[in-house]
Amino acid sequence: MFILYAIVIGLVAGLIVGGRPAGIGAIRFRWGWLAVLGFGLQVILFSAPVTERIGSFGVPLYVGSTALVLAALVRNISVPGLWIVTLGALANMSAIATNGGYMPAAPGALAVLGRGQETVYSNSAVLAHPALEPLTDIFAIPRGIPFANVFSVGDVLIGLGIAVAIVVAMKRATGADRVQS
Repeated sequence: MFILYAIVIGLVAGLIVGGRPAGIGAIRFRWGWLAVLGFGLQVILFSAPVTERIGSFGVPLYVGSTALVLAALVRNISVPGLWIVTLGALANMSAIATNGGYMPAAPGALAVLGRGQETVYSNSAVLAHPALEPLTDIFAIPRGIPFANVFSVGDVLIGLGIAVAIVVAMKRATGADRVQS
């Protein structure tokens, strides 16, 4: 849900710099179906009925679905801003892969949300000494704020990259209009 904030910030910033929302439609994202498949698998994977039944299959499904999204991002690295998204996704994937297929969440960050250790499969886990700890979910959007959740440096980079991609696309739309006039 962190991404929703990035989209709103990108749209607002794009309008502030004089961009046009129509420019977003000009973004050419190749292999979009692969990213949608990866995200779709994650939505299914983390729905309550599925998490209760998948057990140990959750880890490879999560890592695999994340790899699908990462492959689509790498394919589109030339789109302005998406290299930042890719860097964030790589940071997250590194933390997940080195911690057994889970994104470690800091106990303090979970406490901000009023949550403890998950009892069903989740992409998060509390580990005493996680590998690549600075890349794990060490921050939290506090309770009471919409879409409150824990997040990582990688998530911040993903959000920043999305906002940049939106602003650049919106701004390019105004440049195209001037050339045609």
